[in-house]
Amino acid sequence: MSDLASTSPAQNFRPLRLWPAVALVLMMVVLRALQTLIQEPPIPIIMAAMMGPLVASGLILIWWLFASRATWIERLAGFGAVLAAFFITAGLADPTMKGPGFMVLTIPMGIGAFAVGAILLRRTLSFRRTGIAIILAVVAFSFSLLLRNSGMTGDYALDFHWRWQSTPEEELLADKLNSKTLSENIPADNNALTQALANPEWPAFRGPHRLGISTAPTISTDWEKFPPALLWKIPIGPAWSSFVVAGNFLFTQEQRGPAETVVCYDANSGREIWTREIESRFDEPLGGPGPRATPTLANNALFALGAEGWLMRLDPTSGDITWKQDLRTIADREPPMWGFSSSPLVTNSAVIVHAGGADDKGTLAFDINTGDLLWSAPSGDHSYASPQLATILDTEYILMPSNKGMELLDPESGTVAFAHEWPSRGYRVLQPQVIDQKSVILASTDNLGTQRIDFSKEGDNLSGTEQWTSLRLKPDFNDFVIHNDHAYGFDASIFTCIDLATGERKWKGGRYGKGQVLLLENSGLLLVAGEQGEVVLLKATPEAHTELARFEALEGKTWNHPVVVGDKLYLRNAQEAAAYKLPLDKQTPGSD
Repeated sequence: MSDLASTSPAQNFRPLRLWPAVALVLMMVVLRALQTLIQEPPIPIIMAAMMGPLVASGLILIWWLFASRATWIERLAGFGAVLAAFFITAGLADPTMKGPGFMVLTIPMGIGAFAVGAILLRRTLSFRRTGIAIILAVVAFSFSLLLRNSGMTGDYALDFHWRWQSTPEEELLADKLNSKTLSENIPADNNALTQALANPEWPAFRGPHRLGISTAPTISTDWEKFPPALLWKIPIGPAWSSFVVAGNFLFTQEQRGPAETVVCYDANSGREIWTREIESRFDEPLGGPGPRATPTLANNALFALGAEGWLMRLDPTSGDITWKQDLRTIADREPPMWGFSSSPLVTNSAVIVHAGGADDKGTLAFDINTGDLLWSAPSGDHSYASPQLATILDTEYILMPSNKGMELLDPESGTVAFAHEWPSRGYRVLQPQVIDQKSVILASTDNLGTQRIDFSKEGDNLSGTEQWTSLRLKPDFNDFVIHNDHAYGFDASIFTCIDLATGERKWKGGRYGKGQVLLLENSGLLLVAGEQGEVVLLKATPEAHTELARFEALEGKTWNHPVVVGDKLYLRNAQEAAAYKLPLDKQTPGSD
């Protein structure tokens, strides 16, 4: 019995049953190819492409154990060896490969290679066929030891790099460690910053009212003759935060090793003015490491929320922390899958964020001076969006989108004036848009599209009615803007325009990945920051998709929102930041 594997006569072995293994390997290949072959794959196709090969891998093991016709010693040896090879690989692989990396690449590749070996040697009537299949599986599993995963692109493809290559964050930290010019001092002209803080030009996420609208002077669209001029470009720590701007000063958030960092930069040179670090690191395999929210300038203070839940008030002239609160403790919850992502909203004496705790711990308001909890209100447990102040029917409310729908809250007390139910299985990302103080445009993930809600009042009772739900604008995490009764944004990965009166599409065209859009209101233009770092100018018109100009602005995956103040364009992503001087139209007063 002990010599069965090597000395049994050939009649103890039978040709392997071929068709189940062939069908499952082909299933892996076809499902993986669908995501790239279909130009705009729906979510079910994307999920099938990601999870299908993993399911096929499990079925291959079932085939091998119960339907392959291999001898039982072959079946047990092959099954045990494949599992052992995977667990050894999992223990030695880069930590970033765990989770999606194993599911999408490591397991299908290793088990698929085992199946291919068994298929090719199906008529070899000895244990050699199993041994060679095991060797192929080990080699395929080992390939994952050479890789690290830098997260996921907007089309849900994992971003693999060689393991020995330094990450941009590692290069930044090494540069900071070796640099002798680190700046931890208040700028010499501290009065300039103090004066700028009295009226910051871009004080919050997506601008003064979170609408993604810049009132910059009219710019020239002839970028071939007058291209945007690079002012500076610097390495930066990973985060999906944007910039806020006060005069010649920029504020943002970054991850730097074990520390979440709030940073103030000189807008003219990109020089670091001050940094403030707290020991906190959030990292997840799809979005990568770093903060998600954008800080807020208000009342001569800077408010920032980290991905692990630290809400802080800082002195914007020095970075000193006035107070900090831990949302995990107050809301009694751990960070959601994507981290705490709410850019703080400051109104009157309160700073408001979404926490997603149970019962009434969904949206929280803190005293801006002391950090004490002022009120809390119920909300969904998952939201990537931020609270937004808006006037509806002459009354101010806080709009808070979540996976439940959207709550309208009294800014002073947190009382829920109206709760619009539109549940989503995932999370809500995008900021709502208000039309004429009586209608709100709300978007959703899960291919649910975009919805218009019309509001009315009877006495003090506010009610809302769905006017339309459109599948013509299905954004993911890519914001949209409103201009002249039309919405412009990403329908999946293709840019589109819809009519706000009907929800019907006016045009669709232009592939910029999963980017972000900013309306240049005075120019009648849309500035799109594409996912691959390009900047594109479009006409803000419902007539047709008209691309006017473009240039390559950044390297690397760019999901962060662009900012335009005056004639300056500020951009960043998870590895670098840049400032460009935009050419002004010659007819603009004061332009050269």
